[in-house]
Amino acid sequence: MKTLNYSRIPRKTAATAGVLYLLTFVSVPTISLYKALHQPDYGLNSSSDTPAIIGGLLEIIVALGCIGSAITLYPLLKKQNESLALALVASRVLEAGTIFIGVAFILAAVGLHQQGAEPAAQVIIRMLVTLYDRVFLLGQSFMPAVNDALLGYLLYQSRLVPRAIPVIGIMGVLPLLAGYLAIMFGHISRDSAWAGLSAVLVALFELTLGIYLTVKGFSNRSEEVYS
Repeated sequence: MKTLNYSRIPRKTAATAGVLYLLTFVSVPTISLYKALHQPDYGLNSSSDTPAIIGGLLEIIVALGCIGSAITLYPLLKKQNESLALALVASRVLEAGTIFIGVAFILAAVGLHQQGAEPAAQVIIRMLVTLYDRVFLLGQSFMPAVNDALLGYLLYQSRLVPRAIPVIGIMGVLPLLAGYLAIMFGHISRDSAWAGLSAVLVALFELTLGIYLTVKGFSNRSEEVYS
């Protein structure tokens, strides 16, 4: 049996992780910012591209926050289970990668629109927006379920935060996966109320975790585990 002592973790480490998790919420407005891109005649009209560009920048911030939060927590979580902690870093990097790909699709569509795309280019723009929507489902619906399953387990075992917080994340994994599959098979739309409800627990987990780490820091306690 060994003792994992977390009592001397620098306060700034917790605050950094907390702020990075809170940054992942800055992309929430993209639902409205990308509204023009989803209009059937987007490639032919003269609507402003500024909202879409801002949305892309916000998603880039989210992607960097994903990677940063995982790297910040890794030295602590690996004391509990190094393999799962490394898996969390890998999954967060993969999530960030899908976000970057999605942003590339959005900016490519915007680029065609800025050039005054001809009717023939409308098909390409619609394809790019559709690709973004599918990548979004993979990167910001499926991957968060994987991330929170890993993070929830590691936080629950290590007691770095009150156990009620990771329990919320673990409970939210199945509803999020169910919502993802329902959208993929066409049973519900991505912007439906059911899709939003499926993500409530996971969003609550990450928001609560971010606030707790920023305000309170890690729990000052030791955890005994079997080696």
